[in-house]
Amino acid sequence: MQAKSLSKANLAIFDTFKTRKNKFTGEAKRQRGIIAHLAMEVGPEMKTRTAIAHAIAKNNGILWQNIYSGIFRDLDEVLIPSGVVREGGRLPLKRGPRALQQEGMPYYELTDAGLLVTSSLQELGDSRIKMLEKYLNTLSNSDPNQKLLKDGILLLLKIAPSFVFKIVKEYITSYSQGVITELVPMNVKKMRSIVSDSIHVEKELIEAFVALSDDKKDMACKFIRVIS
Repeated sequence: MQAKSLSKANLAIFDTFKTRKNKFTGEAKRQRGIIAHLAMEVGPEMKTRTAIAHAIAKNNGILWQNIYSGIFRDLDEVLIPSGVVREGGRLPLKRGPRALQQEGMPYYELTDAGLLVTSSLQELGDSRIKMLEKYLNTLSNSDPNQKLLKDGILLLLKIAPSFVFKIVKEYITSYSQGVITELVPMNVKKMRSIVSDSIHVEKELIEAFVALSDDKKDMACKFIRVIS
């Protein structure tokens, strides 16, 4: 399923308050909570709207009924249309309205785009490395540029994960702002258009470091350690 173009007001996982840039909005926290929950849970019964509402409410010390409608809206109007989440199937019901018993209760799962988005959530800790690796394994090896992108990110994940997550965040933010219209597949052309300017410092440092003599490399490393 291809992702549709979304405005920043829709995919809100990085939205903060205008006067408090270090505090996520309620919409951002709710969408991040949905994505994180689907990433960590395995059983379908824990991936229904009600189960998601209960889990997020418990984590935030609120009543699940107070956020259920917001979760319903986030799934149906944002996360599913954007291709981040999809319906994984239906669970049979023995109680409730007859129509719902016949159709079953829907449960949800992350798509490939969802894996990529999940890898940008700091609250998941080291688990987001596995999410990004899982997404990268969906990329084609037959396209040389795709293979280079995949192999390069996998290498940097081992030696400089903070750098990788910086560019992944910029990539997803650009999508939420409408700069790019599709999240997946990630490719060199889209990545370059987004991060080429923002990684100028890192590029300059790497290129200069490679050209240094061994003694100057040692001096540069010591300097970086001292100031960091």
